[in-house]
Amino acid sequence: MYFPYFATYMIVGLGLALLVAGWALHNGQFGDQQRARFLPLAGDPPATDAPALTRRGRLEVYGLALVVAIGLAGTVAVLAFALLSG
Repeated sequence: MYFPYFATYMIVGLGLALLVAGWALHNGQFGDQQRARFLPLAGDPPATDAPALTRRGRLEVYGLALVVAIGLAGTVAVLAFALLSG
């Protein structure tokens, strides 16, 4: 009874994950593996004062919060529909 809703939810999530992974591969996010393998051994960078958040930075934070809210709303909608329609 709940299976079709959750299967659809999982398939959409897998599709989004593959889309993001494809985007990362296309933009060269995994291109420099020789440097990446030694990053955990590097020392801590010197501590500096955090720069002030710019208008663009605030918009990015709000955009990320919106994406999280939409994802949570989708999860709640799938759960509510599955529980109330059965």
